[in-house]
Amino acid sequence: MNNPVTWFEIGCVDLERAKSFYAEVFEASFEYVPMPDAPMYMFAGSPESIGAMGALVKSENNSPSADGTIVYFGSEDVAVEAGRVDAAGGKLLFPKTSIGEFGFIAQFMDTEGNRIGLHSNQ
Repeated sequence: MNNPVTWFEIGCVDLERAKSFYAEVFEASFEYVPMPDAPMYMFAGSPESIGAMGALVKSENNSPSADGTIVYFGSEDVAVEAGRVDAAGGKLLFPKTSIGEFGFIAQFMDTEGNRIGLHSNQ
């Protein structure tokens, strides 16, 4: 069975601030999608690419959260993105940490109040 995760949404209070933060930390580009009552910036990519598609979303039905589900972004080396978090306006919760044979992780709080993870094999 393939991984069933195909889409994620990260809740935002200030959509432009969130886009600037994620663009700086991940050197990512986005496509603006003017959904009714839920404008969003989709992370660049396509359904054929590796990984799930997702977006930053401002909606009354989607609030930032530091508790609950944590989305992990893949990386070549989590120390690189983790090193950009504070300068981009977020807060590094813990730096690159070994999880044994499963690689390395780090976590941060974004500018909107979401807990986000990073994962790499090296």
